[in-house]
Amino acid sequence: MAEFKDAHSPLYDTYARAPLAFERGEGVWLVTGEGRRYMDFAAGIAVNSLGHAHPHLVAALTEQANKLWHLSNLYEIPGQRRLAERLTEATFADRAFFTNSGAEALECAIKTARRYHYVDGAPERYRILTFEGAFHGRTLATIAAGGQAKYLEGFGPKAPGFDQLPFGDHEALKQAAAEPDVAAILIEPIQGEGGVRSVPPQCLQGLRDLCDEHGILLIYDEVQTGIGRTGRLYAYEHSGAAPDIMASAKGIGGGFPMGVCLATEAAARGMTPGTHGSTYGGNPLAMAVGNAVLDVVLGEGFLTHVQDVALLLKQSLASLADRYPDVVGEVRGQGLLIGLKAKVPNVQLVAAMRDEGLLAAPAGDNVVRLLPPLIVTVDEVHEATSRIEAAVAGLSLAGQRKSA
Repeated sequence: MAEFKDAHSPLYDTYARAPLAFERGEGVWLVTGEGRRYMDFAAGIAVNSLGHAHPHLVAALTEQANKLWHLSNLYEIPGQRRLAERLTEATFADRAFFTNSGAEALECAIKTARRYHYVDGAPERYRILTFEGAFHGRTLATIAAGGQAKYLEGFGPKAPGFDQLPFGDHEALKQAAAEPDVAAILIEPIQGEGGVRSVPPQCLQGLRDLCDEHGILLIYDEVQTGIGRTGRLYAYEHSGAAPDIMASAKGIGGGFPMGVCLATEAAARGMTPGTHGSTYGGNPLAMAVGNAVLDVVLGEGFLTHVQDVALLLKQSLASLADRYPDVVGEVRGQGLLIGLKAKVPNVQLVAAMRDEGLLAAPAGDNVVRLLPPLIVTVDEVHEATSRIEAAVAGLSLAGQRKSA
């Protein structure tokens, strides 16, 4: 395997990169310059929702690239209106604000919630309740929202206005929500970075009721769970507990950087001209690709396909947990957002999978995330589970004894 570490690289040394460089991709496959093929079950951390070089996305991008790339929001951008209409028609929302990333979508969500109370005559209501283990982005506000020490360290005082609560502690949540300065509750329906920890549907319903009781807003971070990842367009649909505001990104661009903050008419009422903006957000290139992604994901039978292949993959992985309990302790997640709770260091399991030609992503709580493109086929699921089993068996004490 080629070694790419270079002590003289001009890049920031902020990434612990695997020693791999890819030249091209097709579907669920990535190919190095030397021609080695890897199954991409990380999908750019749930970004490449339709895999690599999807022909419909390529056609939409190249067609738009020959027309117009960027305008700024000083002018009408028809693709924005079309994508906003489709997203609001398919979800709880009435309004949409387009961004370049998930962190920006969360920033917009936070500002929307605070502004809602400001125009309602309660500017003191600005605090956001979040949950331990959450990940909401890397800006100063979103690392404060997540509250994880490893992301906050060295960046000065934590931005005020965010209170982290223990995950699953209902009494602590009820007490905190009753405080008069609380503006909103912010939660991921499934914590991705935090270890693929799902919030049960009844708990989301309880959050909805709690917010209604105290006049606070419910914000979902669906940056990782949205756009078909869990088998529904958005994960909140499994519970029926709709939010007031939601951040979406990653899969919505299929690999092109974009995000969106969605909100009800009431929640967005404070976001009037001049209160928020973005130079690149909603640019024509992004809108062309976003609409192309929805063409596929909202197409007949697509989400049913996601549900079917996800069930097959989870059943196969559950079998591995039964047969190699010293390596895999638990299979978590929903749809094609799957977590393997590892009994060995998760980075070791990720490396073993990579050696077998399959790419996965680590997460908190010693979990390995499997996030294949949503277009993965039944045959590719079988191939992937075969490679994962080879990696797991190689790390298993039982496997080591058999080979001795």
